[in-house]
Amino acid sequence: MTPNKGAPESCKKMVVVGVGNMLTSSDPHTILVTHSLGSCIGVVAYDPVAHVGGMLHAMLPSSAANHDRAVARPFVFVDTGLPALFNAIYGLGGNKDRLLVTITGGAQFLTRSPIFNIGPRNVASVTDLLLSNGIIAHLVECGGQYSRTLRLDLASGGLILDAPGCQPRHL
Repeated sequence: MTPNKGAPESCKKMVVVGVGNMLTSSDPHTILVTHSLGSCIGVVAYDPVAHVGGMLHAMLPSSAANHDRAVARPFVFVDTGLPALFNAIYGLGGNKDRLLVTITGGAQFLTRSPIFNIGPRNVASVTDLLLSNGIIAHLVECGGQYSRTLRLDLASGGLILDAPGCQPRHL
């Protein structure tokens, strides 16, 4: 099936990727969207040849302190959610060498204390895990003190980022 790149966003179905969740798809009529990317981290991976992609909305960098929760909800954590995202995309025909990876979120709302430095720790965790697997993010939109909403159009791989007080912009 040829993706319908010309279909307006209003003709497509929006599928929400909730906090601590992950979704993948090859449906060209779908837009994946995640809200409230504050200190959480959003990772999008998209294969422009196979037209498959996915989105992860992870809350915490490491599952080490809570193995039981990681088993029950692996997408809450970067170290368990990110491999699951990539494996699901590969299962839909995505190829590692073609993936376009975008990282968003990782805001710092509270203090500079390393204990509560969740946003920057999430960013570092994603970056380290990607690099250790030979993957470099093509776009990183992280930090600051504001939340973000991110949309992925599965037909085109187009990304739209919304932040409070700013016009939505194409990445």
